[in-house]
Amino acid sequence: MTHTETRTPVLEARGLTRSFGAVRALDNVDFELYPGEVVALIGDNGAGKSTLVKALSGSLAVDSGEILYNGNPVELNTPSQASALGIETVYQDLALAPHLNPVQNMFLGREIAAAGLKGRFGFLDNKAMRLRSKTAFDDLGATVRSLSDPVGGMSGGQRQAIAIARAVAWAKGVVFLDEPTAALGVVQTKNVLETIRRVRDKGVGVVFISHSMPHVIDVADRVQVLRLGHRVATLQAKETSMEELVGAMTGAIVGKNS
Repeated sequence: MTHTETRTPVLEARGLTRSFGAVRALDNVDFELYPGEVVALIGDNGAGKSTLVKALSGSLAVDSGEILYNGNPVELNTPSQASALGIETVYQDLALAPHLNPVQNMFLGREIAAAGLKGRFGFLDNKAMRLRSKTAFDDLGATVRSLSDPVGGMSGGQRQAIAIARAVAWAKGVVFLDEPTAALGVVQTKNVLETIRRVRDKGVGVVFISHSMPHVIDVADRVQVLRLGHRVATLQAKETSMEELVGAMTGAIVGKNS
């Protein structure tokens, strides 16, 4: 995917810096994500990926730098502020409540109250929530075995699909996916990668954090490489190779922007 300078990133970071004691986890890092684009964020352990994602999703304050959403400077001090803008994050642990069913997980903290007097007494509109959940799952092609069974008894792929569908249902602009294919089988991984493409096609920007270079090249439009707290390269996924990506991550290849 090629972007012209006239396009405005849905999410942008300029000069983000964050230190933990003597360790500079982010050192003047820039980042851009455009609407309807998948950007893979890669780097070795300690490269700064987690720190950058936390800063861009409202979970961590930075020492200096600027974050822009749709071209406007924003303060992201809490995850709820990020959610209010339309930024959602799916972490590796998925943050699903295993004893609740997919519908309850979808609307956890965002329940729809029943109309009228029932709503005042705490009753919920379960029919509306079930319908909206089913629509969200269907839109992404997510095969959810049951809407009424606890998610704790479902496969890793199904739980991953539910977590992604929940994020996409609430995200208006950006979804962060932290290692979404980790510990999944071949078929489940294929389904998750296809889900990412569907999310992109809905016009949402996707940040895909992964250690799997084949998955990165398969699903990403661009790849941004972090090394020792610096962004060392921005590459077009279809024009790069696993050797180049690994070389940029390890410092064997001097980074480039494209």
